[in-house]
Order: sequence, then structure tokens, then C-alpha cells
Amino acid sequence: MNCRNMVRHGHLFCALLLLPYPAFAQGDRATSPPEFARRADNLKPGQWVWAPQVSPTGPLLVYVDLSRQIATVYRNGVRIAVATISSGKEGHETPTGVFTILQKDKDHRSSTYNNAPMPYQQRLTWDGVALHAGGLPGYPESHGCIHLPYKFSQELFAITSLGATVVVQGNAATHMRTSQASLLSPINDKGEQVEYRPLKDEEYRWQPELATSGPLTIIVSKKEQRIVVLRNGTEIGRSVAEIKDGDPGSHVITLTTGKDGKTHWLYVGLPGHENDVENVVDEAVLNRVRLPRGFYDKIRSQLKPGTTILVTDSSVGASTGEKLTIMDAVAPQP
Repeated sequence: MNCRNMVRHGHLFCALLLLPYPAFAQGDRATSPPEFARRADNLKPGQWVWAPQVSPTGPLLVYVDLSRQIATVYRNGVRIAVATISSGKEGHETPTGVFTILQKDKDHRSSTYNNAPMPYQQRLTWDGVALHAGGLPGYPESHGCIHLPYKFSQELFAITSLGATVVVQGNAATHMRTSQASLLSPINDKGEQVEYRPLKDEEYRWQPELATSGPLTIIVSKKEQRIVVLRNGTEIGRSVAEIKDGDPGSHVITLTTGKDGKTHWLYVGLPGHENDVENVVDEAVLNRVRLPRGFYDKIRSQLKPGTTILVTDSSVGASTGEKLTIMDAVAPQP
């Protein structure tokens, strides 16, 4: 059966709304969709974007790219925030590597540099390297620390815990302004490179054994016509899909248990859709996503309250753009 004859998909991927999504100022708390964060090369010094609703639970990772002077925050493997930074200047270069947060102090002052304030300090090394709020001139100018925008450092401080992973890579001397297109983390919460494996001549891939517990996040990428399933930040499934929707915005729903004891998909109130908060998803919008029957059945068996679905225009990895024939599709029953 080819894509023209694929039957309509049912109630799993029902977060595709038809309302236009407004633009938001860079730096507004909890107002930026992942598409906005994706355009990190457009951020000016001191600007940041923050969208924690797109992945509310799971392991946290901070990925600092010295070459681009950008810090990206991932939760459950999904990008939720991006900020400009300023790292160590020549002679005081910020070290690269995989670090953990050793200490947190929101009112810290430097014991080395004239008692200088280091608000929302998160220590990475005992010899003085840390994340904290600081000056952001648009180039490396610190004494080795990673300076963040003040409000961004405050938000980050609130969601991190001791032991969280911070990966620092790149070279500040070769500053670049190119954006990392994929919505997914290039590093896992152990600081290891994540291997990207695109679909080739297969309709879908399903490997639940790669992560047997933790929160489930399902990403519907309109840009690449792909669906990716993450559990505890690890990709366990990827499938081709046919996603027809002209709305450029991001939409999020979550699976909850109602007072009637039954599970329901509810909208998350992203900006522009605040009135959708806790509204049950309308089944009138269930004809936008089509996917292989086998993949749908495997996902359905894993659904639990707390599962998040993110519908986005962001990339989920390099796409070959090839058109595949769907041999088995389904219209699931609600």
C-alpha cells in the first residue's frame, strides 16, 4: 500500500492544532518554541530562549559549544533552552570535557578575583571553573568560567541538581555562528556521543531494550516526516510518517489520568494557546498523521500517564529526503 492509500491515523498523535503560533521575544521565560531555539545563530549577546514544557521530565544535560559561544539545555534528550555565553579569554581558556555539577551557590563570590559576584554559580571544577551569570560582550572574556545571561542562569539553577552532566566542547578561537539544526541532543547524560542512525530502506526501527524505564517523549517532525520515540533521553524508536499540517508552530500534549480513572490526552498551555490548558484533545483534528501499523502498535503498548508528544518543525537528524512505501498502515480505534 503506498502513501496515497494510507488510512487516517487515530488518537495517538493528536497534538496538531490549526491555530497560528505567534512570535516571541528572545529571552522571555517559558515562551519560546523549539523552532525558535533552533535558530541559535540568530541570538545576539545576552539573548536566550527557554521552553521547558516541551520535555517536562527526564535526565538533564547542558551542552556548551565554545566554538559557537552557545549553551544548550536538553531534558530527556530534547532541547528545551538555548543561550549565548562568554567563555574564557586567551590565557584563561575554558577547559573542554565532560563535567558534573559539584556545587551550587546562588550568591557566590569569587575567592580569586576581588570578591567578584558570581550569581547562580554551578561549579564544574574545584579550581574555579563554573557556570554563572556574567558579562556577555559577544566574545570570550571570562577568566575560565562560562558566563550565562542572568535570567537564564537563574532558570537553569532552578532545574539542575548536583551531579548533572555538563559537556564542554569546541574551540573559542574558531568562533562560528552556525546553528545545530537537530532538536535532539548530540550527547547523552553520560557525556557520550549519540550515534545518529537514519532510516534507510526500513519503515521503522524499534529498540525498547536500549532504555527500559523512564519518561517517554514522542517527537513528530513535520520538517522531516519522521516520528522519534525517546525514553529517559535515549532513542528507542524511529519511523517514517506522513504529516500534513501547515501550522509552523509547536504543540505539546500529555497523557494524564482523569477523575473518571481513564487516561486522556490534554493540551499543554504553550504561549498563544493558554486557554487550551487541561482541555481534552478534540478528535476533529486526528487526521493529520499517518504511520506504519506495526510502529503504532509498539508505541501504544508503552504509553503511560506522563507521556509527552511534541509536534514540531525542527529536525530530528539528517534526512535523506527519500520517499518510502508504507507497506502496512492503520487507522487505530480511539
